[in-house]
Amino acid sequence: MSTPLERYQKLGLRDSLPRIYQYPFVCKELSFILRGAYNKLPKNLQSLVFQDTLAAFRLLPQMQTQSAVSAANLLLQSAEAVLPKQKRTQAVTEFKHAKVACKRRSKARQEEEGLAHLPQDVLVHIFSFLDMQSLLSVGLACWSWNSAASDNCLWQLQYAICFGNSEDISKMKGRRDGELVEDKEETKLKEDIATRTGVDWRDAFKRKYKGKRAKRFTSNRGYCGVCHTIVWLSNMKCPKRHPGVKSENQQIKPVSPQQIVEYILDDSLSMTSSSDSDSDSEGGLLSKLWTYPRYIGID
Repeated sequence: MSTPLERYQKLGLRDSLPRIYQYPFVCKELSFILRGAYNKLPKNLQSLVFQDTLAAFRLLPQMQTQSAVSAANLLLQSAEAVLPKQKRTQAVTEFKHAKVACKRRSKARQEEEGLAHLPQDVLVHIFSFLDMQSLLSVGLACWSWNSAASDNCLWQLQYAICFGNSEDISKMKGRRDGELVEDKEETKLKEDIATRTGVDWRDAFKRKYKGKRAKRFTSNRGYCGVCHTIVWLSNMKCPKRHPGVKSENQQIKPVSPQQIVEYILDDSLSMTSSSDSDSDSEGGLLSKLWTYPRYIGID
């Protein structure tokens, strides 16, 4: 049986912190771990959790999004509530330094505005290589990136990756009262294609994601029944390759931050659906689908 330290290390929190789209989720997990498990953990794991908390604060200036600031504030509140006095003081000091650095970076960015930007078509081409989480993150960087990240072709590509061939709308159907009927959203998309009017693929993705996926995967974490590990999801799929196993058969189940705490403490994982209270209001992917960039301003 694995130890709490080994199970914590498998979560890969330190490695995920520098990634802009995962930073808010890592901060939230650390917050739950501090409040729900810190005092029950062995000393060596307490030290590791504390060091990861400090690392999160040090990386905050590199994030430059409001969701990152909100997540870091949540982590600070948990640190102040749980950590002993000396460590609490160190964490607060580290957070204050990070906030100062954030303000300096924000000011420097504002001064750089007006400099030459990459052409929109070049940005769109670069962004076509990104997954959904990364595409959402770059859209928060600045207005020109937001415009490029909202390109209709990019979201048609994301729609096809996450939900199947975007052109084969007629095959996307559901059952009701024993009869085969088309989903209302799919019918609208099908009619748009048939009449050759423009399809807003970003909006279509948002509606489809909200209706079929968002309620299940609110923490960007899932338990893979193939590799038997809690993993970061890539387009709502296990990022690890499983030869011979189709993606739709990977048995990915949603995992909430509270379930991660349980997993660290006693190696158990209750595979029940996450409640609405576990939804990531600060950094949820769904909310970013219609949010314009928000910079870290001077409070």
